[in-house]
Amino acid sequence: MDWQVIFTALPSLAEGMAATLQLCAVAALCSLLWGGIMAIGLMRAPAFWQRLLRFYSALTLALPLLVVIYLLYFVLPEYGVTFSSPQVGVLALTLYYAPYIAQVIRSAIAALPRSQWEACRVLGLSRTEQLRDVVLPQTLPQMLSPLIGLLIGLIKDSALLSIVSVQEFMYAAREVISATYAPLEIYLTVAVCYWILNSLLDGLARRLEFRMTRYRRIMPH
Repeated sequence: MDWQVIFTALPSLAEGMAATLQLCAVAALCSLLWGGIMAIGLMRAPAFWQRLLRFYSALTLALPLLVVIYLLYFVLPEYGVTFSSPQVGVLALTLYYAPYIAQVIRSAIAALPRSQWEACRVLGLSRTEQLRDVVLPQTLPQMLSPLIGLLIGLIKDSALLSIVSVQEFMYAAREVISATYAPLEIYLTVAVCYWILNSLLDGLARRLEFRMTRYRRIMPH
């Protein structure tokens, strides 16, 4: 193990990690927004739009992410639709993960007892008040762990974007390896960095879930 190679490569790897975090943050926000819209559409939209959303979900979930990336980067330009590499990365991750997020949100909302909705109608709560005071406090603890799991998956899958020259963490690692000829040291460093990042996210999710649910636990008589 050549530690000098690792220390020399750290600045370049840090830049790649920063780019990955920025790209994943944008993709996660877009996925959450589109997934929320899809969840609402699957529950409240007219039948035609519900069928269309289900078809899109089934199609996307049946495809590997790599195929989605290739379709956006190589196929769409043949029809005059061109995106930059970072745009392809964000769009591919958003299209791929939004259906998963939609299913998480829809399942959590569907699990609410009917009596909750009836109470909202009796009290005359607006849609905003229902969401703020009734739906989110009860569904967020249920959604948090699956959503963090999807975020971890999104971060890991972002490594595939180096194939289409998105200058993220794995792209930086490949560039360093081509200059140093030290794949063992660099890939080991990359693996440790991914492990630390995803472990921190998992720990944060557990802590937030505990804080949101501790006051709702039923104490034994």
